[in-house]
Amino acid sequence: MPVTVPRDPAPAWAALAPTVRAVVAATVTQVPYDVERLLHVTGRLALWANEVGLPPDPDAWLRGEVIDAFVLSLADRHAPATLRTYRTWLRRVRHALTWSDRGEPVPPKLSAPARPHQPYEADELAGLRHWAGYLPPHQRADALALMGLGAGLGLMPKEVAATRGSDLHRHGPGHPLVHTALGRLVAARPAWKEVLAELAERAGSGFLFRPGRTTDYAKNLIGSWPKRHPAPTGLPALSTGRLRASWIVELMRARICHDVIATAAGLASAASLARYQHFVPPLTDEQTLRILRGQAP
Repeated sequence: MPVTVPRDPAPAWAALAPTVRAVVAATVTQVPYDVERLLHVTGRLALWANEVGLPPDPDAWLRGEVIDAFVLSLADRHAPATLRTYRTWLRRVRHALTWSDRGEPVPPKLSAPARPHQPYEADELAGLRHWAGYLPPHQRADALALMGLGAGLGLMPKEVAATRGSDLHRHGPGHPLVHTALGRLVAARPAWKEVLAELAERAGSGFLFRPGRTTDYAKNLIGSWPKRHPAPTGLPALSTGRLRASWIVELMRARICHDVIATAAGLASAASLARYQHFVPPLTDEQTLRILRGQAP
C-alpha cells in the first residue's frame, strides 16, 4: 500500500495514520475504489473527527451521523457531486467493516436528484404571486394554495395534495401557523402565514388545493394545474419542486441550523442539504463575527 498523506497534514496525522491505513487495508478489497482515494477521504474524516473532539477510534468516526456531519462541513468547499461521492465511499467502508451488525440502524438511502430544483428568484416568486392574485376566484385559491404550501411550508407534492384546511392551526394573532398532520413540526414562513390561514378557514375540513375533489391523490393532480393555467410570458411555470427548493434555500440563507431544516423538510439527514449549498452566499466577515458572538447573522 502506498504511503499517502493528506496535503499539509495536521500534527495529529502522525498518530492517526496507522489507524486510517489499517481501516483502508481491511476494506479496500471489498469496495470498488482505489487505495489512494480511500486513504484520502478516510484520512480527512479521521482528522476532522479529531478536531471536533471524537476519540481516535474508527468505531466512533465511521458512524453514520458522524459521516453526515463531516460531509456537511465540506459543503462550502466542494461540489454537491463530490460530497455525495465522499458520503458513499465512507458508508461503504463502514459496511465493509461490518459495524452495521453492532446494532446501528441501516443508514437511509438518499433519493435526492443529482441536480436539485432551482429555487425561484425573489422577483420571480413575487411576480407569480401577483399574477395569482388576479386569477378568477377558484384558480386564484388553487394557485395561492400551491405556492403557500410549497414556498411557505416546504411541502412535497403528495403533502400538498393531502393537506386540508383543518390541518393548519394557530393559537391566535401573532402566533405561528403550524401544519399538524405531517408527523413533524413545520411552521409557515411569515410571508405566507396570512394567506394560508385565510385559505384554511375557507376550506375547513376540505382540501386546500383543488378543494372540490374527492380523492386524496391522483397522477398529475399537481403537475396538470400549471399546464392548464400557464403563467404569463416572462414568468417561470409553477413547480412544487422549485417552490420547496425556494423554501429550503430561504431557511439556509437565514442561517437556520441545518438539522432543524432537514427535520422540517422530512429529509433523511442534514447532509441532504449539501446539494443546495451553492445557492447560499457565503457569510461575510461581519456575519461570521456576529454568529461567533452568539448573535443573529
